[in-house]
Amino acid sequence: MVTYADLMSLLLCFFVLLLSFAEIDLIRFKQLAGEMSEAFGVQRQVPAEVIPMGTSAVFDRFSPAEPEPTLRDEVRQSTMAEQTRHATYRQQFQKQVEHLLDQWHLKVNDALRAAIDEGGVRVERHGFNVLIRIDEQGYFPSGSAEVTDDFAELLQMLSVTLAEMPGDIAIDGYTDDVPIRSSRFRSNWDLSAMRSATVANILLDNDELESGRLTVIGHADTRPLGPNDSEAARASNRRVEITLQLGEAVEREVLAAAMPPPSED
Repeated sequence: MVTYADLMSLLLCFFVLLLSFAEIDLIRFKQLAGEMSEAFGVQRQVPAEVIPMGTSAVFDRFSPAEPEPTLRDEVRQSTMAEQTRHATYRQQFQKQVEHLLDQWHLKVNDALRAAIDEGGVRVERHGFNVLIRIDEQGYFPSGSAEVTDDFAELLQMLSVTLAEMPGDIAIDGYTDDVPIRSSRFRSNWDLSAMRSATVANILLDNDELESGRLTVIGHADTRPLGPNDSEAARASNRRVEITLQLGEAVEREVLAAAMPPPSED
C-alpha cells in the first residue's frame, strides 16, 4: 500500500522531470520577477527624476575674475611685427642693390663714352649684369682675329675700370652664318673663340686685373641677334660681348656695408 510520503516523492520527481524538459527564457523570467516584486511592494529603490548636483565651496565664496589675454595673441603680434620689419629690410636691401648696380653701369658707360658716341659699342644693363657689346666693324678686320690699334687702346682703358669693379667677366665671340675656312681658322668656331681670346689677352695686359675672373667662349653663328638675311643683319651678328657679372658681388658689398663695425674691446 502506497503511503503519503511515497506519493509526495513521486510527485516531486514528476515535476522535476517536467522542469528538466522545459526551456527557461532568462530575460523574460527577470522581467516577470521584477514586475511581481513591484506588485507585492518589495521594491526598495525609488527612481530619481533629478540628478543631485554637488556643491563647491570655491564657487560659493569666490567669483571668477576677468579673463586676461592669452599668449597666442602676444605671439601673433610679435610675428606680424617681425614680418613687417623683414619686409622693410628687404625693400631697403633691394634699393641699395639697384643703386649700386646703376652706379657701376654708369661707370662703365663713362669709360667707353667716346667709343659709344662714335658707334659700334653699346653698354646695357640686364638684371645683375652689365653688357658691353662691340661690333666687328671698325674693330676687327674681316675674317681676322687681330684688333685695330684704336680698339686695343679702348680695351686697355676698359681694363682699368674692370679692375676697380668686382664680379666675374665673360667674353663671348659671335660670327654670322657665312662659312670660313682658311689656313688659320677651320670654321667660325675657331674665329669666334680666337676673337674672344684676343680681347681677353689685351685686358690682361693690366696686371691689376685678375685672370681668374675671366671666361672666354666662342659661339660661332649659333646665337645671332637677328636673322642672317641681309648684309646689315650679318654685320650686327659679328660681335664680341663682354659681360660683367655683378650678382654675388653687389649683394656681398651691400651686406658688408649694412653690418655694424666690430667693437674694440
